Amino acid sequence: MQLIDTHVHLNFDTFQPDLAEVRSRWQEAGVVHLVHSCVEPEEFPSIQAIAHQFPELSFAVGLHPLDADKWQSDTGEQILSLARSDSKIVAIGETGLDFYKADNDEQQRMVFEAQLAIASQLNLPVIIHCRDAAVAVREILQKWQERTGDKIRGVMHCWGGTPEETQWFLDLGFYISFSGTVTFKSAKTIQASAAMVKSDRLLIETDCPFLAPVPKRGEKRNEPAYVRHVAEQIAALRGETLEAISAQTTQNACELFGLVL
Repeated sequence: MQLIDTHVHLNFDTFQPDLAEVRSRWQEAGVVHLVHSCVEPEEFPSIQAIAHQFPELSFAVGLHPLDADKWQSDTGEQILSLARSDSKIVAIGETGLDFYKADNDEQQRMVFEAQLAIASQLNLPVIIHCRDAAVAVREILQKWQERTGDKIRGVMHCWGGTPEETQWFLDLGFYISFSGTVTFKSAKTIQASAAMVKSDRLLIETDCPFLAPVPKRGEKRNEPAYVRHVAEQIAALRGETLEAISAQTTQNACELFGLVL
């Protein structure tokens, strides 16, 4: 059985003391590949170092919507240049909109659209963070496609939307990725969304070090090995086997990010 964790943040300080042991555990759990997301371009050297330390790790470069105020006149060119600099880069992001923790809507929209343009130019998928902003994200993606004729590829990461919102992004051709939140007892809406996603658009992730899944929820740090618990919950919700979910989500990750195992 093979698993791919499509969203990790291993460069955070919490992993520095024991990253080798963390890797051993994800290998034991059957995690054969990981996609490391990026919060801001300044992280690039630390993420790149981990990616070249571990052959099974690919990564992205981008600016998170909660850091949209850090966008400078040369940030777009910086992201573009970095994305061209390393063959292990498989996506732009994470980008998107977050209206839950911030209210600088116009700045976030500008930064999001600028990164869509970079992804389009490089023919890379985008990793989208969307919190309390599904209507706006959908509108931007629809208008982008209408204006440019370019159908942006990507994933709605750590998805927390309703089944109706989920369908919006499936209709736009996006993949939907579920994290440990799908295992939470109270997450009925997320679970309903996980049950209805088309098989060929389903992905799994940890978003570690955040959101440790049940039965590890009490732990302060999430880690890639725990993506197996996400896969187990999705299998149960969909009435499928763990092996089937593992195989399908691995295939989907390879197709979206151009991975070769």
